Amino acid sequence: MMQKIQKFGGAMFTPVLLFSFAGVMVGIGTLCTTEAVLRPLAAPGSMWYLVWNVILQGAWCVFNQLPLLFVVGLPIGLANKQAARCCMEALVLYLTFHYFVNTILSQWGGVFGVDFSAETGGSSGLTMIANIKTMDMGMFGALLVSGIVIFLHNKFFDTDLPEWLGSFNGSTFIFMIGFFVMLPVALLSVLIWPNIQHGMQIFQNFVMTSGSFGVWVFIFLERLLIPFGLHHLMYSPFYYDNLVCPGGIYSYWATQLPALASSTASLKSLCPQASFTATGFSKLFGCPGIALAFYATAKPEKKTQLKGLLIPITLTAIVCGVTEPIEFTFLFIAPVLFVVHAFLAACLSTTMNLFGIVGVFSGGLIEMSSLNFIPLMSSHWKQYLLLLVIGLVYTGIYFVVFRFLILKFDFKTPGREESDETKFYSKAEFRARQAGNVEMDKKTMLAAMIMEGLGGADNIVDVTNCATRLRINVKDETVVKDDAYFKSVGSHGISKNGKAMQVIVGMSVPSVREKFENIMANPSAYALNAGDGQEAQKQQDADKEKNAEEEIESDDFALHQYEIKSAANGEVIPVSDVPDEVFAGGALGEGVAVIVTDGKVHAPVDGEISMIADTLHAFGISTEDGLELLVHIGINTVELEGKGFTAKVQEGDQVKAGQLLCEVDMKLMKAKGFKMHTPILMTNADECSDIRVIPDKYAKAGKTTVITYRK
Repeated sequence: MMQKIQKFGGAMFTPVLLFSFAGVMVGIGTLCTTEAVLRPLAAPGSMWYLVWNVILQGAWCVFNQLPLLFVVGLPIGLANKQAARCCMEALVLYLTFHYFVNTILSQWGGVFGVDFSAETGGSSGLTMIANIKTMDMGMFGALLVSGIVIFLHNKFFDTDLPEWLGSFNGSTFIFMIGFFVMLPVALLSVLIWPNIQHGMQIFQNFVMTSGSFGVWVFIFLERLLIPFGLHHLMYSPFYYDNLVCPGGIYSYWATQLPALASSTASLKSLCPQASFTATGFSKLFGCPGIALAFYATAKPEKKTQLKGLLIPITLTAIVCGVTEPIEFTFLFIAPVLFVVHAFLAACLSTTMNLFGIVGVFSGGLIEMSSLNFIPLMSSHWKQYLLLLVIGLVYTGIYFVVFRFLILKFDFKTPGREESDETKFYSKAEFRARQAGNVEMDKKTMLAAMIMEGLGGADNIVDVTNCATRLRINVKDETVVKDDAYFKSVGSHGISKNGKAMQVIVGMSVPSVREKFENIMANPSAYALNAGDGQEAQKQQDADKEKNAEEEIESDDFALHQYEIKSAANGEVIPVSDVPDEVFAGGALGEGVAVIVTDGKVHAPVDGEISMIADTLHAFGISTEDGLELLVHIGINTVELEGKGFTAKVQEGDQVKAGQLLCEVDMKLMKAKGFKMHTPILMTNADECSDIRVIPDKYAKAGKTTVITYRK
């Protein structure tokens, strides 16, 4: 259940991603239309005001249409198939639901204790959605209906109706079912929701009357819910719905900016409702303290590599307000530290509140600046100076507390991991134990060994993959073996996040996944024999020796030296210097990285395009001598979902070294802040010998040799 809830919370983040830009534009638009700040330039009726008012009203779209946004946004992350069609189904049925509510209340509103003749807004509990007067259920109504539609879509979309009903297949069938489902849902909503609205008012009164204690509780719970993916559910009603103030704190704060800018009184006295949008203080000041503690307690030999990890993820937290990268570096290693983090975050926000400092401080520095510092600095600079002092004091507190706890309890935080790996059984041993069942090729063997490490087929919920990793959800995470096991069986390790596992395989991950799913479909055929398998072991060893001799005799490429060229024009660096832990640690293979400068990525070898990531940021090439090469364009560029990448080849194409693989929009990469370190990795380097990496300060694509090896 928790796994499903976590997935739901992640899906909610899809529409939330729009808030940052919309919030920035609202902040800028509000600033540019605030007469108290810009004086006559922003006077109502001036051309400056009128132009910026157009921009401002457009920026309000996201916040004014939040229910619709969440209705169509959730299916993107939760629909198992045909997500676009599910978005349409959710929108139509959401509107149908509100037409039902509208008609029920217009005819029998008094029966349900609702005065449907009242004006929308305020305490009436009514609102307008797509020109439909209806009950104000905010995001909760949107999430309810969208969730129901997603369930119906996943369960019934592929239902085959009789041929004479063929026109009702697919989305039409979902609409038919949903239409009749929405009738009782609407009836139950008008029965229950007025009571919920009353309960919300009681909770609102509680948090509003609890003063700083209410702030502390809110911030503490918001941080604690991050591991479960539920923090969005916690803060969204406060920020974007009517729980605390009309339209949510974001909307209300923006409308109050002119009045706030014209006054020098404490921000808390002017807008106490904004006390709850203080979750960003720990991002701005807490995360640097945590990062410094990690660096200070790391082993000396690991500090250089650790610094390459900590700098980007800390800047991400400070500038963008995205804390998961740094929080998840220690969340599951030392959960007690996360509880301490939540405690200190609540104390930091409460301290700010006690000194009268409130505002929209839930995001990163960009959002904070647009909605706080820029429009209000002239009238509230003293409070912002105090904010900086308090924040830096807490940075020091974070550092001292985390450093003490890490050393006191010897938490294996980043940079303190044990370097020794436990040796598990070999592939030959696995073959021996597997005696008596189906023959396994290399990839099937790897898939079977991965499955055993995950607790067997019965422990698998589902499996997907990205360009290099198997992504598996398991039922019981406690039976999953550790990283050392997965490295010992031939993968590059495992990353654990609760029940969500990522086994790093390399470019062959699509075929390994296929083998993995085959085993899941018939696990008994691949089950390990409980016997000692000694005879099978001997036979496997003999076969291995024989095959090795035959390969040496027949392999035309044996001991021949091969060259890998640079994939782009630019500086070539050792892969250990790449600012990404997975690449730098060699988890995906040996190689180098080139820093792309001109937006063109080329083939580094002759071979066949064996893989192109759906997001176009990664290319796999198989050479005639059996080398598997991965070209990964940029760091974390998978987040762009293919935007800014134009592939010039297709899977199965034969390419020559220097041939153009992909063009990259460098302006977009720069605007988004993505680093263009592009690893060129030998994902099956264990099958090669005499590998020599040749970093060069500057290389030419398809011309400069960066790696040599023998086969």
